[in-house]
Amino acid sequence: MPTRVIITLIIITFLIVILEFYTFQALKTVSKYRVLRWSVLVISLIIYANFFYVVFTTPRTVGQTKGFQWGLGMLLTVLVPKIFILVTLFGEDVVRWIQKLISVASSNETKSLAGRRKFISQIALGLAAIPFAGFLYGIIKGKHNYKVLKYQLTFKDLPDAFDGFTITQISDIHSGSFTNKEKIQYGVDLINQQKSDLMLFTGDIVNNEATEMDNWIETFSQLEAPYGKYSVLGNHDYGDYMKWKTPEEKIANFKAVKDIHPRIGFELLLDEHRYIEKDGQRIALLGVENWGKGFNQSGDLKKASANIKKDDFKILMTHDPSHWEYKVKEDDFNYHLTLSGHTHGLQFGIEIPGFIKWSPSKYVYKQWAGLYEEFGRYINVNRGFGFHAFPGRVGIWPEVTVIELKKA
Repeated sequence: MPTRVIITLIIITFLIVILEFYTFQALKTVSKYRVLRWSVLVISLIIYANFFYVVFTTPRTVGQTKGFQWGLGMLLTVLVPKIFILVTLFGEDVVRWIQKLISVASSNETKSLAGRRKFISQIALGLAAIPFAGFLYGIIKGKHNYKVLKYQLTFKDLPDAFDGFTITQISDIHSGSFTNKEKIQYGVDLINQQKSDLMLFTGDIVNNEATEMDNWIETFSQLEAPYGKYSVLGNHDYGDYMKWKTPEEKIANFKAVKDIHPRIGFELLLDEHRYIEKDGQRIALLGVENWGKGFNQSGDLKKASANIKKDDFKILMTHDPSHWEYKVKEDDFNYHLTLSGHTHGLQFGIEIPGFIKWSPSKYVYKQWAGLYEEFGRYINVNRGFGFHAFPGRVGIWPEVTVIELKKA
């Protein structure tokens, strides 16, 4: 085993020991039932052991399995709440240590405050219960808690015929993570209920392998839009996140992934454009291959824009929002509206409209969820239809976006 892996495992083990120690102490302080604290410890150790077993026994040629997803889900469910316990009780320990140092320096005796320790432990366990319940809900219900988000965008140079034109955007299907056919059918029906003129899918139809979509072709073939259905690729569609037996196998899989799109009625745009026509007027729809900061950068915006006029109204589909940040938003060619996905909002965060919008994803992506505007140009970052890695969603719900174009 490489030295780096051994060091990493030692650090992780040390952190787990600290977390379990403080959790055990909190339960011991609050409850007199030994069976409770020992049961929590044993269950936690089983979850840790299961996760590491899955990680070290799953070949990279298999890709991300549902066993890994559930292992990670349970790991986070027991681990994150204990961080709240650690921070709370360790903070109280620091205060006590400071008080003891002051008492020693001043020769004043300090009394042990057992009641205060119990009160702090109760607070710690109460705080831990919030993320624990959140993660359980996210795994059981949250990943299928589909939300329809509607926006109305106004443009001076929108062709008159497209005043009131509607677009439904979906993104990040990640079919390899699906298990519940009834819930996915509900999501597809919800998309169709929007009755939008145009439907656009912004990438990541699978986790790794084209076969992940086999059981879902019929379901997603039901999607309808009178002015067409168009799509682009996402970073997961290239098969870069698993080890293939041969280069030819990876190439064949990539071709099979691209072939999925026409099978469900979508036209896949690979650095291409199409004109959407209505009442003798038209708007340009562009779709590029994946371009992401630090990820696969196959997309060629100039190629997709070939033979398009600068004054055409343009909608760009590009999977990764970092493309907009680094290449698109200040481009003189003026891409009016960009549609992306990719981030999932990290499937974890807090969103209360008008009050707070937070996720760790914001520290990685400047545009990480929802609608943004700069230089008179817009990007919508869809939170994703499916889920990946963590088998749930906590506070960041699966999204169906409906955008209405209006003439100023």
